[in-house]
Amino acid sequence: MRRLSGRVRLPRFRRRRAGGRQRLTRRGRRMTLRDLFSEALAGVAARPSRLALTTLGTVLGIAALVATIGLGQTAAGQISDRFDAVAATRVTVEPGETDGPDGEVALTQLPWDAPQRLERLAGVASAGTFATVDVGGDPVRGVPYGTQEQTVPVAAASPGLFDALGARLSGGRVFDEGHDERGDAVVVLGRYAADRLGINRVDSQPSIFIGDRAFTVIGILDAVDYRSELQDSVIMPMTTARELYGLEAPEVLEVRTELGAAQLIGRQAPIAVDPNNPDLLDVTAPPPPGSLRDNVSADVNGLFLALGGLALLVGGLGIANVTLLSVLERVSEIGLRRAVGAGRSHVAGQFLVESGIVGFLGGLIGSTVGVLATVGVSVVRDWTPLLDIRLALVAPLLGGAIGLVAGAYPAWRASAVEPITALRSG
Repeated sequence: MRRLSGRVRLPRFRRRRAGGRQRLTRRGRRMTLRDLFSEALAGVAARPSRLALTTLGTVLGIAALVATIGLGQTAAGQISDRFDAVAATRVTVEPGETDGPDGEVALTQLPWDAPQRLERLAGVASAGTFATVDVGGDPVRGVPYGTQEQTVPVAAASPGLFDALGARLSGGRVFDEGHDERGDAVVVLGRYAADRLGINRVDSQPSIFIGDRAFTVIGILDAVDYRSELQDSVIMPMTTARELYGLEAPEVLEVRTELGAAQLIGRQAPIAVDPNNPDLLDVTAPPPPGSLRDNVSADVNGLFLALGGLALLVGGLGIANVTLLSVLERVSEIGLRRAVGAGRSHVAGQFLVESGIVGFLGGLIGSTVGVLATVGVSVVRDWTPLLDIRLALVAPLLGGAIGLVAGAYPAWRASAVEPITALRSG
């Protein structure tokens, strides 16, 4: 039976001769796949507005699934690229613990020329040392702009530290190798330290006093990628701190590497700094970028998969509800089909195929929308879109499978309709 233009077409009959008599037999007691699909397509196409509303849930679910996974992969790639450009180029070397002469635990010391030893390695962009300076409780005072004494941290740095940490200046300059070799009384102020000391420009060569010692301010930091404590500190050359305040050794060696060389430098740094006791140094190097990308992608995809799965569940429930409503509205039609010889499997198969077609259409449209959304967001954000093409191809099949599952119960309800009861109710 086929519904065409609101009319029901009954199965055709043919004549057979048996013992000299003619009798009518229904042709096609078995419904072929072609008949099944044609009946299902006719049933789906008979209500286009309902078809649009029914597929909407699946469209949204599949679109959310494809778009979120695509954007998750794309975002993971962008995060990894950002990590590669900044954090993946940082290596730190610190003194490790060792046994002292009396059995006590003591720290090893970094050599003063540690930056020069590291800079000889291929892949090192810049290196510098850092240490806090004990000024014996001497207060810090700005001249001529500030007269009030302040308790400001004092640090020492080698000239290469500022480049290794990605420091940026709001004015002036940082000290160089000449300042460090001569032990000049010059300092660079962190941004917040300059505010506390009342110094906001260096063109007039302002000075500060640490106790009774005067230091010329030659630069003010605006921002620094690492070691934010520098923003609160007065920073002097290593040699100056060594000569004036008895600094014993640098506390940490900061290294900025070329992109992709951090893991290699992390393995070579202890040998270059202290070839006799490399195991006594603690080296911190970033993980391989590939593992970070995988971790970020897994975390982002896990979250988005949950959201996409929820949308698919809503879409499947929508298909089930609408298909069940269609069964209730077509009870008389189902009864007529059963009366002219259609079996339970024929009726159930038709409604299953109808729901599968609706799910497949929703998956196809949703997959297209998801791919376009991923590409569109990537273009707007100037990203490189990353999307597994297999997901876009499997998404329509997933929609069809959801439609079949959602239509199972309505199809069973339709197959359970008895012809006499249906015709009476119609």
